[in-house]
Amino acid sequence: MSEHQHTHDHDCGCGHDHEHDELVVTLVDEEGNEIDMALVETFNVGEQVYALLLERNNPEADGIIVRVDEEDEDMVLNPIEDDEEWERVQQAYDQMVASQED
Repeated sequence: MSEHQHTHDHDCGCGHDHEHDELVVTLVDEEGNEIDMALVETFNVGEQVYALLLERNNPEADGIIVRVDEEDEDMVLNPIEDDEEWERVQQAYDQMVASQED
């Protein structure tokens, strides 16, 4: 599945770290099919924020991790294209999951 850049303005703007309604973004795969993805978790690696997205209609499918950037106060999801960045993010995510299971 290709992760095309999407801009979504869903931040509540309250400045607090708490949950609101489920955030759903739509990605487009190689065949042009739209897939609704739920943002289920965000985490930091250094100063950069990343998001775990799961297919909304198939939560058992593999999720994807994307970089969260801000442009003009909008949240922009970008694919991780750099292999070194991907290794750092994967390692941090695996450690986070392992610590939550303890």
